[in-house]
Amino acid sequence: MFNFQARPHLSINKLPFVLAVYYTVVINLPIAHELWRIMAAMDAYKLGFVLSLPVFFCAAFQAIFQLFNWPYFSKPFFIFLLLTSSLVSYAMFNYGIFVDYGMIENVFETNSGEAASYLSTYSVIWFVLMGVIPACILAITKFDYPGLKSFFGWKLGGIAISLVVIGAIAGLYYKDYASVGRNNHYLKKMIIPNEYVWDTYHYIRDTYLTDPVPYKEIGTDAKQTAAAKQAAKPTLLVFVLGETARAYNYQYHGYGKPTNQHTASDNPIFFQNVTSCGTATAVSVPCMFSNMNRTNYDKETAYNQDNVVDIMQRAGVQSIWHDHDGGDKGVAHHIKKTALTPAHNDPLCNDAHCYDTAMLASFADDSKDLTQDSIIFYHISGSHGPTYFERYPESHRTFTPDCQRADIENCTNEALVNTYDNTILYTDYFIAQAIDNLKSVSDKYNVGLIYLSDHGESLGEDGVYLHGIPYAIAPKEQTHVPMLMWFSDDFTKQKHLNEDCLRQNAKEGTYSHDNLFDSLLGIMDVETDAYRQDQDVFATCRAS
Repeated sequence: MFNFQARPHLSINKLPFVLAVYYTVVINLPIAHELWRIMAAMDAYKLGFVLSLPVFFCAAFQAIFQLFNWPYFSKPFFIFLLLTSSLVSYAMFNYGIFVDYGMIENVFETNSGEAASYLSTYSVIWFVLMGVIPACILAITKFDYPGLKSFFGWKLGGIAISLVVIGAIAGLYYKDYASVGRNNHYLKKMIIPNEYVWDTYHYIRDTYLTDPVPYKEIGTDAKQTAAAKQAAKPTLLVFVLGETARAYNYQYHGYGKPTNQHTASDNPIFFQNVTSCGTATAVSVPCMFSNMNRTNYDKETAYNQDNVVDIMQRAGVQSIWHDHDGGDKGVAHHIKKTALTPAHNDPLCNDAHCYDTAMLASFADDSKDLTQDSIIFYHISGSHGPTYFERYPESHRTFTPDCQRADIENCTNEALVNTYDNTILYTDYFIAQAIDNLKSVSDKYNVGLIYLSDHGESLGEDGVYLHGIPYAIAPKEQTHVPMLMWFSDDFTKQKHLNEDCLRQNAKEGTYSHDNLFDSLLGIMDVETDAYRQDQDVFATCRAS
């Protein structure tokens, strides 16, 4: 039995300092590593400035932790902080990502299956050593409580000493701190626990504690053109919403591997220069379907007003949403939607996950006896990491050796890239199968397909993995996304679409998620005051 008499003792007044040292020396390894990299790249720096950095952080943490150090509150609070901080430290140190507001939003909207994909032996060991064990030590520690006067005296004294130390360092090295901070403004996002705690508070406040914005209908005048209604047969468009695909690994973009071998015979139109609205699904998906551009996008507004799917539905375009990537992010809130879940009797699924192509099984039912223009949305898991190897079956394991593990930072770069390329190739296979499905019903409908990814991915460039870097400093690998299209001859004829013109624009033009809202309205022949012709990628290639 545990001897409770042997429990460690600690004055509650000393807890903030102990935690400050631990956070400076251990938890904040990511920012220490980044500061070391910055110093190594500098032509010259003051030794005193470098030595002052851990002292500065320790003093700052000590002052902050004093504010949260209270009897009966500090133990559960700091236990929770240690556990969550260790997870943040792991993600930042190993993947090079920032846990800011956008990432917190993504975490809250991630399902259990996606969260489990980040588990590995390495991540569990990190979490246990850095978070669980310190939290357990804190849990069994018996606090010695001084008198009220002594408690507040220590608290105020500790804060005062910290402020004096910070002030002294600022007096000696202000220019050095200002220079490093000004030239590397992202550093503040790396300070644990300040950034992620503050942004978690703001996310919870904005999402759960703030009265929602009144819902706003836009495009209330929406209707389809007379030409669309009089067409010999309805239009059926498949829209494939990709996940985590970056343009640089597409054969169509000049990549050296045959990652588009399945669709090559269909000769789709590939757009060379397309950028995303965000670097995470929770931002990009609602943004791309909204009438807001990236520069003025607001999540609360997007979730509380009509998007392009709603407007098309109002105009008479029937839609259905099939999801395999953690939800529609509010886009499909007014249309029929289904979610793909693992099933034993499905050869494309197992207990843990399915492959994207399992969604295509419902195409026959979705496309049966359509009497109006329709869109089938497929939100695929695509290249979702870090368990890229789970996105494709063994029969599609084309590029080897691949990385059959979640802790991708411990794989060779060759294996990691091969695994990611296999996901791009399997997405290409999915698209090819979807096109074949459309061809099978082309006698009844004018058919076409649009594919667009939500954001890109980093594969170890400059030590960065995955995605979610704040957009202002995000590498191009996370923002340059693939977009491709395929249309039947009857589709282009009915839409008066000049495909040669569109191919030329796709090759030379610059586009973004900002164009999707108006392009869907345009190609589906929806008339509304909400439509902006200058943002429709098809507009200049359609005869009036």
